[in-house]
Amino acid sequence: MAGRVFLRGLEGERYDLRAHRRQRLAAAHVVHQSERAWRDERTVGHEDPSPQSRAKWMVGPGDDPFLTQTVQCHFVAIDPGGSNGGHGHQNEAAFYILQGHGYEVHDGRRYDWSAGDLVVVHNDSRHQHFNASPTEPALAIVVKPKCTWMMLGLTQQGRDTTVPEGEAAHFGPRQDWSRLWTPGVERLRKVVHAEEEPWQDTPDGRIKWLARRGMDVRLFGIDVWLEQLAPGPAPRHWHMADELYYVLEGSGHTLEWQVEAEIAERYYARVALQPRRHEWSAGDVVYVPQNTVHQHVAGAGGVLLLGAQNRLFRLLGYDATVYPDLEPDRADPIGEAARA
Repeated sequence: MAGRVFLRGLEGERYDLRAHRRQRLAAAHVVHQSERAWRDERTVGHEDPSPQSRAKWMVGPGDDPFLTQTVQCHFVAIDPGGSNGGHGHQNEAAFYILQGHGYEVHDGRRYDWSAGDLVVVHNDSRHQHFNASPTEPALAIVVKPKCTWMMLGLTQQGRDTTVPEGEAAHFGPRQDWSRLWTPGVERLRKVVHAEEEPWQDTPDGRIKWLARRGMDVRLFGIDVWLEQLAPGPAPRHWHMADELYYVLEGSGHTLEWQVEAEIAERYYARVALQPRRHEWSAGDVVYVPQNTVHQHVAGAGGVLLLGAQNRLFRLLGYDATVYPDLEPDRADPIGEAARA
């Protein structure tokens, strides 16, 4: 079995990374489920695999061609009455329940869930997932910024202990790990019931936030939302963060304009005149790269998307979204032909 890639390195012989970015932009940005196989937990490196649970990896740092490691994505399926193998990791993860009902056990506490819920595995959590139905499989899609934790050196994970074998005598007794957490985090929600959250009208369509900064949800590394689009094009927009979308309902395509930097006395953006088009339909995962102008176009009947974005971009100072179509007084270098 090939080793698991937890974090991909970035190297260059010169002081530019143009070839790396060009390669990522040239890759296919729609991942179809038929292109990925279900695998049991033994093949994804878990120490305590369960024969009742399987995973289908969609986007991750080990992919070839490589897309991103700011947001990883995979499916988890659990047989009726079954569970996955319990384990712990320092990174957080968000499970959107697509089918079934069941419960979690996190740090010894139970959290119930059903289809349409967003379930948070908080950082430094010993967790296990259980399917409570005796007849119906449970299915979830998982989005997580795991590589962010890995990049920061937060790599202590496994089934029981990270104390080196044979060295337990060199370590003192147990202490409460949660003393390191931000005060009050244990009062935040771990399960978000989507039907209880409001829809909001935005330039991007109707948005229902499931987790974002400022909400009482115990998720700090990633924003998650539902996005409802009417048939036809949504406004083009431009932001620095990359995104993953899972197509829950409908079909359509995404137009993507490459943005490059012109570095003179300051940074200027140069936007490609012609877009690249990516077709997608229900069940696909759609990737939108960093620093691109992009536009979703929904087919007849409209579209329902699940979106995810690494929150670190906003904390690094990239909190703005630009809508060229909604700024008629500003010069638009893309032109009418490119918008057709």
